[in-house]
Amino acid sequence: MTLFHNNPDALLDVLIIGGGPAGMSAALVLGRARRSVLVIDEALPRHRVTKESHGFLTRDGVSPSELRRVAREQIAAYPTVSFVQTAAVEASGEDGNFNVTTTEGKVYRGRKLLFAAGMKDLPMEIDGLKEVYGSSAFVCPYCDGWEMQDRALAIIAGGEFALHLTKTVSGWSSDLALFTNGFSDWEEGVKESIEQRGIPVYESPIRRIESTRGKVRSIVLEDGTEVERTGIFFAPRLAPGTDLPKAMGCETEENGSMIVDEFKKSNIPGIYGAGDGASRMYQVAASVAAGSIAAAMMNSELLESEWQERG
Repeated sequence: MTLFHNNPDALLDVLIIGGGPAGMSAALVLGRARRSVLVIDEALPRHRVTKESHGFLTRDGVSPSELRRVAREQIAAYPTVSFVQTAAVEASGEDGNFNVTTTEGKVYRGRKLLFAAGMKDLPMEIDGLKEVYGSSAFVCPYCDGWEMQDRALAIIAGGEFALHLTKTVSGWSSDLALFTNGFSDWEEGVKESIEQRGIPVYESPIRRIESTRGKVRSIVLEDGTEVERTGIFFAPRLAPGTDLPKAMGCETEENGSMIVDEFKKSNIPGIYGAGDGASRMYQVAASVAAGSIAAAMMNSELLESEWQERG
């Protein structure tokens, strides 16, 4: 087997774009399957602002940076897996022969292609939200709800998702207040459903979030109202971590995330998606599982192709 270290122009088995939980999970499974793999990772994970990752069995509470460090350390035991720290800017080709070009103009070749670049946060438009994000303001109740339990929580969201997020957060605290930040175009019965449960709804735009050293104190509205709160769950503004799947013809959701089947296959043969960029389950454990599934399916396709070639 030719290793990438010895032959950078080789046709590798799999190219993985993104080195987060999904990408490294796939790399681990493929490395153990003796597949030649290159992980192209920009090393700018969305969860770098988070101090702790939760809900991942045996690693509950570990920092994202530590999770990545241990993953890289363990993957190093499999010599057919390599990493390059850069961004992928172009992709082309077809099943069996994909080409990925990086920022530096280097071109890497692979038989299969996995997009695991996740999503990225768009600039936060609410004054003061950036200062508390990752400390007392979060987007995933399953990841951070335990630490925020029984606090006076603000939910910042509008529309149908506001109801979903409010219902979800209610499992961790009964002291809730919903802030729509100017949204008022409710579907029939949605706002009433929230208010009937004793949860106030504030529709005035948010002027700023007051905080001290990353800890939320209150939310100030444009109409002058100030509401004391000690924590926030909010609907983030997201964009795909890479536009390459769409450029290659992969079907995408309205928010830009890839549409994949239960085996993480896209509509384009040979192209897979795993992690935040191919799911609405923004959790480490879900991303790890998706990467593992994608890896197994890619390996199965490679094995089938090799079996036929030997026949």
